[in-house]
Amino acid sequence: MKKFVLVLTLISALGLVVAGCAPAATPCPPCPEGGECPQCPACPEAPECPPTGPTTDLGGREVRIATENAYPPFNYIDDDDVPVGWDYDVGRAICEKLNCTAVFVEVAWEGVFEAMAAGENDVLFSAATLTFPRSLKVDFSDPYVQYGQIILVRADDDRPGIADEESLVASDLTISCQIGTTNSITARKLVGDERVVEYETYDLSVVALMAGDVDTVIMDEVASIGFINANPGQLRVAFSVTSGEVLAFVFPPMSDLLVPWNQAMNELFADGSMDAICEEWLLRPCSPQEE
Repeated sequence: MKKFVLVLTLISALGLVVAGCAPAATPCPPCPEGGECPQCPACPEAPECPPTGPTTDLGGREVRIATENAYPPFNYIDDDDVPVGWDYDVGRAICEKLNCTAVFVEVAWEGVFEAMAAGENDVLFSAATLTFPRSLKVDFSDPYVQYGQIILVRADDDRPGIADEESLVASDLTISCQIGTTNSITARKLVGDERVVEYETYDLSVVALMAGDVDTVIMDEVASIGFINANPGQLRVAFSVTSGEVLAFVFPPMSDLLVPWNQAMNELFADGSMDAICEEWLLRPCSPQEE
């Protein structure tokens, strides 16, 4: 029965091809919706197919890009009180591809996924990790960087408890992190709730670490570069905790920006623009092909 159906299908398909390539006296078939128009020299009057791919020209549309301004090198306020970072360069580069206007909006991290699910902004940057629970609330773009989580300590701290993961778990040292992050989840799995100290932003965690108020900070390795460079000689990475996690942009469910945004991002990877931005902010390698 399946073979019979397949034969009928092939016959039908061949019939369409024959009809489309018939002599000029035979009317050309109409362009099928979402398909390919007939490419027959004998049918010059055949209508052209309308564009079926994603809209890549947003006509100057304003796109509200949410970011935190407290997570270098992705986003932070520089010495001149200007918001800068990877997020800003990539957001503007994508909007240049899509003919849109990037409008950056500072947001608090706590509750940000609920806010995105409600459509408060168009896209969230701010180094958001793609996780299954989060994907039930919002939509994620293609990943743009792979990373692991690390333990950050003071440069002069050589206590046995920070030698490796096993020694940290066995010690009574505290782990600091930002509230509502995947780092917080990992820290609690490692040492339990009582030894985890949470702050609203990661810069507060780092300040507390350098002041000796906490013993360690757990964060994404790509972000640790920014904090180490901003505080030369004061911080170092003790050891890695996880690997293989990915960052992606976040959209409200069913956003019409998701498909064109992915296309523009992949064009930035293809033409080398993304590598150049990543290199500037010390995030190389950054290409999804290198995951």
